[in-house]
Amino acid sequence: MILRTGLDLIEIDRLEKINPAIRRRFIQRVYTQREIADCRDSNASLSGRFAAKEATSKALGTGIGKVAWQDIEIIRGPFGEPVLHLHGRAALVANALGLTTWSVSITHAREMAAAVVVAISGEVPDGQA
Repeated sequence: MILRTGLDLIEIDRLEKINPAIRRRFIQRVYTQREIADCRDSNASLSGRFAAKEATSKALGTGIGKVAWQDIEIIRGPFGEPVLHLHGRAALVANALGLTTWSVSITHAREMAAAVVVAISGEVPDGQA
């Protein structure tokens, strides 16, 4: 079994400070349409997802660049929990590494958002995922 982790921290006001003309292009480049809809332009939510995407790229060992922003998608699960979906190159890298089970945790404070991503390879015993 292989265990991989990623961690990222971002200042929420980084998104608030982006020039409005650039912000729209930035959001369209970084987030999927479903993420944009889920976040409803909340800087805290967008920052948390940004941190989760960075943390995922670190767990993959690629960083952003070798995988695209939209190859990593963080959506809401049935209980509001963050759920990771990999597409494109990110999915190919995960498959090559044998990473089959992922867990994402996102937190926000007044000024910061952080995310931790954990991935493992191999099968997880029933009831332990």
